[in-house]
Amino acid sequence: MPRWRASLHRAAPALGLFAAARLTGMLVLALWAWHVGRSPRALLARSWDSLWYTGIAANGYGRTLFWPGGVVQSDLAFFPLYPGLVRAVTAVLPVTGGTAGLLLSWLAAGAAAWGIYLVAERLCGRPTAVVTVLLWGLLPHSVVLSMAYTEPLMTAFAAWALYALLTRRWLWAGGLAALAGLSRPNGIAIAAAVLAAAALALWRARGRVAWPVWAGAAVAPAGWLSYLLWVGARRGDLLGGYFAVQDGWTSRFDFGRGALIFVRDMLRGPTQFGFAMALVITAAGVLLFALLVVVERPPLPVVVYTGVLVLITVGGSGFFESKPRFLLPAFPLLLPLAGAMTRARPGAAIVVITGLAGLSFCYAPYALTLARMAL
Repeated sequence: MPRWRASLHRAAPALGLFAAARLTGMLVLALWAWHVGRSPRALLARSWDSLWYTGIAANGYGRTLFWPGGVVQSDLAFFPLYPGLVRAVTAVLPVTGGTAGLLLSWLAAGAAAWGIYLVAERLCGRPTAVVTVLLWGLLPHSVVLSMAYTEPLMTAFAAWALYALLTRRWLWAGGLAALAGLSRPNGIAIAAAVLAAAALALWRARGRVAWPVWAGAAVAPAGWLSYLLWVGARRGDLLGGYFAVQDGWTSRFDFGRGALIFVRDMLRGPTQFGFAMALVITAAGVLLFALLVVVERPPLPVVVYTGVLVLITVGGSGFFESKPRFLLPAFPLLLPLAGAMTRARPGAAIVVITGLAGLSFCYAPYALTLARMAL
């Protein structure tokens, strides 16, 4: 049996559970949407950032919105790979941009779940890998994996790049990291992991490494850097142009100062459920990262990839409610919890999974139909 088919055969139970989780979540969302007179497809394909991506796919870059208070939202904030793929699909198939975006996201989510399984299996064994994939499909914000958003695509490239690193396939790791960097701003995390792994290999071999190590390290950040430089050239500020675009969205990296101020103000008075959920999930992400490093002790690339994602999420300001979505690609955070569940009694694991599933299936209708904030 070919290696890829053997790995798919091993991952089949995990992929089946993941598909069941996401299909159940979509069914609950659809029933609620019909109950309140909304279109399930429109909620999944045309909510928040999905409109920006499909707009870029249809018309290219160039849209800018000016809001009171100095907020300037330019579509240059969105990386090009996903809308480029949407445009390619609509050129081949007789579907709209929203439908093309959903097809891409669903395929990417499946590919990501497969890659997550292989990484977790290599690090912790098959039972923990199955639970990890299931937990990833049941996170409160996992509805994003079923929407026309970029998190599934970036996670797929990142998971397979990590697996390539763990199996010493340097060229694959670098190429997949470059594609992840073209998908999302935080795609730089997997490029950092490739560079860290290459640096470790150089140190251990005293600089005497094969050329694929150098090539993988050189290619890994190319996607992320190329888009930043393209936006900078377009804005007349080669190194700072993209960050000026993000600043117009009130999104910047300030080492968590803006997030702390937001949390302070939120705790002083009434707040929305989505903000409270974002605070709890972000705090849980920090705790799980500490457990990952101390308890699981994964290889350096996994630590760097996850740590950079957590750092970007915690240290960034603006759109506090979106922080749990930014953590979706950080799937290694689930390894400590998945490991504990595989070692626990079946009854305890069932209780945790059932509770998480209930929260996930209920939070999606809230986030897309009731909440007055971006996802």
